[in-house]
Amino acid sequence: MSTAWTIATKDLRERLRDRSAYIMGIVAPLALALIFGFALNPLKNYEFSATYAVVDLDGSEVSRLFVDDVLRQAPGVEVLQLATTEEGLALVESDGNPFAETEGTTADALYIIPRGFGADVQSEREVDLQVVGNAMAESNAGIAVALAQGYASELTSVRITVATVEGLLQREVDRFTTGLAVLATPYPTTITDISAETKQLDGITFYAAGMAIFFLFFSVQFGVTSLLEERQAGTLSRLLAAPISKRSIITGKLISAFLVGIVSVAVLMIATTLVLDADWGNPVGVALLVVAAVLSAMGITALISSFARTAEQATSMVTVAGVILGFLGGTFFDVAQAGGIVADLRFVSPHAWFMQGLADLSAGDLGVVVVPVLVLLAFGLVTGALGMAGIGKGLRP
Repeated sequence: MSTAWTIATKDLRERLRDRSAYIMGIVAPLALALIFGFALNPLKNYEFSATYAVVDLDGSEVSRLFVDDVLRQAPGVEVLQLATTEEGLALVESDGNPFAETEGTTADALYIIPRGFGADVQSEREVDLQVVGNAMAESNAGIAVALAQGYASELTSVRITVATVEGLLQREVDRFTTGLAVLATPYPTTITDISAETKQLDGITFYAAGMAIFFLFFSVQFGVTSLLEERQAGTLSRLLAAPISKRSIITGKLISAFLVGIVSVAVLMIATTLVLDADWGNPVGVALLVVAAVLSAMGITALISSFARTAEQATSMVTVAGVILGFLGGTFFDVAQAGGIVADLRFVSPHAWFMQGLADLSAGDLGVVVVPVLVLLAFGLVTGALGMAGIGKGLRP
């Protein structure tokens, strides 16, 4: 075993002097993870904020309910209460009108509550609530319209309920007081959103994990291709002529490949956690998946390299296979959303099992990684045994 460690240490020293190792193992995956994380997920830490102006020409209890219980309670909304419609229009038109006299404060939208609004709500008459959006703040203006529509829907529901009460009692009731009682009554049925419990990685972690497994295949191939390099250079024949067994040589190469793979993934995980706030999940489960993924990558790399005559051929073949398996396994986009045969076919790639294991771990206990880990180990053991058998035939003293 000491001989294998000596060979592994020698290979690792060579790897540390190789700048391409840093690029393929750390720089490239980290750079792409950062790019995808920042460019494609800019809303992860986004906090909504909007400024809405209100001109309440009615001043009734109903209009105050809208301002105080709807607008002021909305997260991130600042309410500017104005006296006249002209003041409000000046605020929402100032950004889009270069000749506007208003400077400084602007509003994303303006609510105009007309006179008689409260009386209309408590009668059978139509209710008119105007929303004027700022042309330079379309998103926030759209949310303002949505808030008004939600309030209008609530008023419609309350009005229908109050009318039903009057019909049952065969007399008129205090519609405002009854309406407040209706609003205070809890709904008999509630809808619970369990989307947060679905087994799906958040965007940043998804891209970080995808880049980790994608470039892992390029990081670990050195341990296998170095055998072919040494055979070409003639150093392998000298090793075989020495009192060193084939097993020690192969074991040493595999140890170096394993350590390089573990370090490259670990560095990416730590960096994305600190910089992008990636959430990898339970450390024990993640560690099991990473170890199994590294062994899987080593095995597939060995199998592919066994068909090559030179290190250059092996590198090219592994690169092509790694790119195909990476795309098929969903490292750049979630192919599961495509459905059909594409979604099922992804599981012929170890990349998909690694990504699926992390996704399951994000919403489950440690036991959910058992199947992905076993499948990844099966990938590694079967392909590795076949690959090493093929490469071992070329080891001649």
